[in-house]
Amino acid sequence: MTADHRVVLAGNVIADLVIDVPALPERGGDVIGTRTALYAGGGFNTLTAARRLGAEAVFAGVHGTGPYGELVRSALAAEGIGTLLPVRGDGDTGFCVAMVDDGGERTFVTSFGVDSRMTQDEATAIGAAVHGGDLVQVSGYGLVMEVNGPLLAKLVAGLPDDVRVCFDPAPLVADIPAEVLDPVLARTDWLSCNAREAGIMTGVTDPREAAAALRERLRAGAGVLVRADKDGCWLAAPGAGGVVHVPGFPVDAVDSNGAGDAHVGAFLALLGRGLPAFDAARAANAAAALAVTRRGPATAPTLPELVTFLGADGADGARAVGLG
Repeated sequence: MTADHRVVLAGNVIADLVIDVPALPERGGDVIGTRTALYAGGGFNTLTAARRLGAEAVFAGVHGTGPYGELVRSALAAEGIGTLLPVRGDGDTGFCVAMVDDGGERTFVTSFGVDSRMTQDEATAIGAAVHGGDLVQVSGYGLVMEVNGPLLAKLVAGLPDDVRVCFDPAPLVADIPAEVLDPVLARTDWLSCNAREAGIMTGVTDPREAAAALRERLRAGAGVLVRADKDGCWLAAPGAGGVVHVPGFPVDAVDSNGAGDAHVGAFLALLGRGLPAFDAARAANAAAALAVTRRGPATAPTLPELVTFLGADGADGARAVGLG
């Protein structure tokens, strides 16, 4: 991938407080966690997945002063991910409590900080820094915020046509106001979501049908991925063709936290390499599968790990991820 094909996150990187629990407590109940860890999370997982596959990755979001902000910047720097905006001095970065049960499923509670109070000047700076060839990632977590949502929608709508926009609606998509969501959908080149989110947006429970319905909501030439966990994903590629199933890779999952982000980041990185959408989606399935076999949110594989997992060595393996 050349430096011209950056993955730029116009969203949030926050702290993740991850607690392993035997099972979620009933309402009003309590449960004792078996392990606790603090990581950088949110969009960090997407950026890390892209960076580990060779993409230049940039965090174009708000980050604050305090322990969580310091954690975020340290983690970004450790992965070789750049920051675009200067540190905000009027508060700390937000955090998320992620409870992971024995089945590997996760449940979130998020508390945003200064990252939810973007200014017009910051949005303008992000827009000015994006250049042709970039792949800009936008999340529903940013759009649902009262302050950030309208600013990000205006920013995305104004991006030039040689910038590819990828939108991940996230679990709170039903709470995004139409006046914020619609301009983003109108500018989206790739929409990647899980089956639950696809159902919320379309009212359709079948992921194949939901992928087709979502493509109809986007502009001409846009594509859709509906992620289906161990079953892989459904791909509605740009154009008038049908929806195809991209098989997944069965593994023993220990922690699904960040799997969707790993999928998105890998897909964008490999699209930037010039891979066809189907091949990029297959490799993204593999990256997500590897990620769930490891504990922690940012567990996406490196390029050699992905090549090995895909089961092909040497030139064949390199071609599988767009290096041949």
